[in-house]
Formats: sequence, C-alpha cells, structure tokens
Amino acid sequence: MRVGMQITYSGGFAETVAEVADLERAGLDIAFIAEAYSYDAVSQLGFLAAKTSRIELASGIFQIYTRTPSLMAMTAAGLDFVSDGRFVLGLGASGPQVIEGFHGVPYTAPLGRTREIVDICRQVWRREKVQYDGKYYQIPLPAEKGTGLGKPLKLINHPVRDRIPIVIAALGPKNVALTAEIAEGWQPIFFDPERANDVWGESLAQGKAKRDPSLGELQIYAGPALAIGDDVDHLLEWVKPSLALYIGGMGAKGKNFYNDLACRYGYEKEAATIQELYLSGKKAEAVAAVPDELVRAISLIGPAGYVKERVAAFAEAGVTTLTVSPLAGDSAGRVALIDQFRKLVD
Repeated sequence: MRVGMQITYSGGFAETVAEVADLERAGLDIAFIAEAYSYDAVSQLGFLAAKTSRIELASGIFQIYTRTPSLMAMTAAGLDFVSDGRFVLGLGASGPQVIEGFHGVPYTAPLGRTREIVDICRQVWRREKVQYDGKYYQIPLPAEKGTGLGKPLKLINHPVRDRIPIVIAALGPKNVALTAEIAEGWQPIFFDPERANDVWGESLAQGKAKRDPSLGELQIYAGPALAIGDDVDHLLEWVKPSLALYIGGMGAKGKNFYNDLACRYGYEKEAATIQELYLSGKKAEAVAAVPDELVRAISLIGPAGYVKERVAAFAEAGVTTLTVSPLAGDSAGRVALIDQFRKLVD
C-alpha cells in the first residue's frame, strides 16, 4: 500500500513546502496539489519539484475546462521534466460553481471532453504532429473557424516520458466507467470500502472490459482522514465540516455530485437534511447532522490495530494508494503521523 497526502492549497506555501520535504523523509510516496480557486497548482508543483527528490508530485486536480488539451499536455510534460519523471497528471471536471462562477466558462460535456483531452495529451507526449478531429476539439483549427493558417505541429522538446500517468477524479457511473477504460488511476472521494463495490463496481467492470492492457491495472487513490491512537474518536468531529460542505454546499439541489454519492451510500435522508440546513445558512446544524457511521467508514481513525484492519479493508476493495489527511494540529504532528502510518502499513 502506497501512502499519499493532499497538500493544502491555501495559507503559507513556503511552510507547506518545508513540510513536504519532511514528509518525504518520513516515507510519503506521493503529494497531491489542488487547484480550486486559490493559487494555480503549476507554480507550486514546480517549486515542490525543486525541493524534493523522491516522491511523486500530482495535480489534484487540474480541471478540464480552462486549459486547451495541448497546453494541458505541455504543462504535464514540463512538470515531468523539472521533477525528473515524478509527475502524475490528475484531471477532473470540477463543478459548475467553480467553472462557470469563477472562470466564466460553460460547464458542458465533461465525459466527452475528458476522453478527447486524454487522447490529445498522449499524442503530444509521443511527439506526433497533433491532428485531432473530435466533437469538442479540432486540431489544427478548421479553416472555416479561424484564419485557415493553422498547421499540424509537434512538441519541440522530447518529454522525459511519452506516457505520463493520468489519474482522473470521478464520481458518477459514466465518468467512473470512462476512467477505468482510459486512465492509469482513479481518484474517488469519500471512499467507503464496504459500499464502494455496490456504488461503483458495475461502472468499473464496464470500463475495465474496454481497457487497453498497456495501461496496466487501474490504480485507486482513496483519501481517508487519519488519526492513530487509543483516544482519538473525538477527531471524527474534525471530518464532519468537510463532509457537510461537500454534501450540503457544493452545488444546488439536484446538482450536487457529493450529495448524490451520500445517497448512493444509503444516507438519503441524512443527505437531504444536511443540504437543507447548509443551504439555509445553518452550517453548524448541518455539521452536526453528518452521521458518525459515515465518517468512520471513510476514515482511518482509531487504535493502531483498528487502523491496520481498515487499511486491509481498503486494499481488499482495490485501493492501491491511501492519500490520507493527517488529523494533527501542526506540521510536526502531521509528519510524525505519516511516519507512524508508514511503519504501520509496511
């Protein structure tokens, strides 16, 4: 089992970089840098590449709407170059609140765009002259849509790798099936190892049936909260605000992917209550409505023996990397917790 961590995208990044260097020494295998509506992730990943030597560095995630496919490929190749082949391209659709609300770009056709972007990226990395006639992207741009002067070009530089690993963050049945078909890895959110197969098993099977064997086995990156000790149950409460935000506030009624996931896990009533409270401004009540059972199922919180049992459950469900969120008050605590966890899973 590999150990990863989602690195914060707000606050003092210089301090975060120093912490990542310590986490690398503690045994961290991969660090994900988010790109929500804070600083861009590219500059931070480049900075991290210069300050680390072993761990993989991943975008977690680049959303698919605001970079052209060719620029996405160039960016990934550049990050792979400055990190000496340690970059992982994390992609996802994000949601309409961010895409339309912050970027002013229509949130349309996430599945079709994802497939075409992946195809084009791999064409760029192979240093082929980029020619693509897709539904959403046409390269070169057809003459009737521009000046008519565009011509097929290939990447000037020779990439470190002609196949940079792609990890797709996906939740919906069709998106998960697509991910299992075309990507090296899948990054679900709020992964419950006991319920995951009921929710995603059919989609994963459909995608894997079409999967190119050269991609290898699908890598699964789950992201549980982590706390190890005999008296850590109170830290379940630390997880609830994030769950309440996603289930209750990340989207409108009828258009919230995370609320849908909670419902598919069997928490329809609780999900409706959390959303109603959150959207009416009663955030504390929404947090209180998050079930302990859900928090415990998707987390690694408890004594060392219990955590080890839960790691085995995640592995049994197909998870290959646990991208944990250490529940500690400071950098030293997080590093110590990763060190403890690394020894536990080894």
